[in-house]
Amino acid sequence: MYNDKRVIVVMPAYEAERTLRMTYEGVMSHGIVDLVIVVDDASNDDTIAIAKTLPHTLVHRHENNRGYGGNQKTCYRLALDEGGDIVIMVHPDYQYTPKLIPAMASMIGCGLYDCVLGSRILGGYALKGGMPLWRYVSNRFLTLVENVLTGAKLSEYHTGYRAFSRRLLEQVPLDRDSDDFIFDNQMLLQIIWLGYTISEVSCPTSYSPEASSINFARSMEYGLGCLYTALRYRLARTGILGCRLFPRELMRAHDGE
Repeated sequence: MYNDKRVIVVMPAYEAERTLRMTYEGVMSHGIVDLVIVVDDASNDDTIAIAKTLPHTLVHRHENNRGYGGNQKTCYRLALDEGGDIVIMVHPDYQYTPKLIPAMASMIGCGLYDCVLGSRILGGYALKGGMPLWRYVSNRFLTLVENVLTGAKLSEYHTGYRAFSRRLLEQVPLDRDSDDFIFDNQMLLQIIWLGYTISEVSCPTSYSPEASSINFARSMEYGLGCLYTALRYRLARTGILGCRLFPRELMRAHDGE
């Protein structure tokens, strides 16, 4: 609990047997996490068996692989069903340090923000942590274009370390988003569309052999998807072209709060 709010950490897992327990121990070391939810996306290793041995953990398995976005949709649905007031996504590959959980939870628990990101760019940790140069350059380029098209000022849109308030998760139309990697980007742009302010904290990362990553071809597909989503956002914001990802009725509902 933090400030009488139930804190739930969700882990979208796929073949994470080597790092799941270490990540879990880091998550639970702070004493504020009430529940961990592990959603296994039809792994072929012992991820599900290890997850079932962890205390204070709800384990859910997809019988068929639904993709990174599809996994997250299940994570957030289960977190809301379990009464989560503060929901933090942590990758079970230990690429993002769990040590930031108290800071991220406090920013939401005190009512300052409804979304907090762990940024690899703030503080210059990306390259120091082993991010490949080509990935860093593409991250910076995509972020620049997306900031221009959305009017936001984020240091990066592509981190997988995220914390949300319950009221935000209940408003974002996640069912309209992709089940693939572009889900992360679509969700963030929907949050901006709804008028929420996104906060960032500097996050060191570790690109170890166990860290999950997509190859160059998939990265190109993801990058083009990010640009396309940002363009659709701009066209919808200016009223030139409607988009189901960014429904105007939800924008008006939040603006009227």
